[in-house]
Amino acid sequence: MTPKYRDLDLQLDGSVALIRLARPDKRNAINDALVLALRDLFQQLPSSARAAVICGEGAHFCAGLDLSELQERDAGQGLMHSRMWHAALEQVQYGPVPVIAALHGAVVGGGLELAACCQIRVADESAFYALPEGSRGIFVGGGGAVRIPRLIGVARMTDMMLTGRVYNAQDGERAGFAQYLVPAGQALAKATEIARRVAENAPLTNYALMHALPRIAEQPADQGFLTEALMAGIAQSAPEAKDRVRAFLEGRAAKVTKE
Repeated sequence: MTPKYRDLDLQLDGSVALIRLARPDKRNAINDALVLALRDLFQQLPSSARAAVICGEGAHFCAGLDLSELQERDAGQGLMHSRMWHAALEQVQYGPVPVIAALHGAVVGGGLELAACCQIRVADESAFYALPEGSRGIFVGGGGAVRIPRLIGVARMTDMMLTGRVYNAQDGERAGFAQYLVPAGQALAKATEIARRVAENAPLTNYALMHALPRIAEQPADQGFLTEALMAGIAQSAPEAKDRVRAFLEGRAAKVTKE
């Protein structure tokens, strides 16, 4: 039986877990309950899942923080609240399976922070991106200051927060918010197609790409080379990896071709 989570809908489609933000009346705005539900879901994801897709119900992926539930906090409370978000969203980025985000409509504030946790982002032509925290007298607190500059650069993020700049889907793809851009209404189908392909990979390869590659990218070169070598040795030692290499050498596996 598929577990139930507050403000989230989880469905299993073979080896793909479809996770839908289910607050359409709030444009899927994120509150603490939703953040904690995401944490719990990824900690307890069914073992049959080999990849996941995150999408939003209704007209938007996620319109950001639910300001109607914003509480006044002193500095210490604000610090701990932000760290709670960090711990929860880390379960998305460094969870058990790769995650593909299907983006449409608003991908704003905390919604953009959530999207940035995912390994792959697919946007349709209705998507738009913004970080309105700067105009509201607050600062990103869900990991956006770390993850979003790695997608688009510090200068672009600074501009968005200083000026309230909004990126449309086309400019957003060029800036680096999404790796794929599809016609309106097709983001979920494309994201699911990608997830099915990702789910076919050897689990250790997917683990290396999720957990090792981002850390290698941040390491000094000599440390990165060592981490790469260790991960390569572990991945290629798996029985599934040996079977796949053998199939290629024996001509039983498809070769790379142009699409």
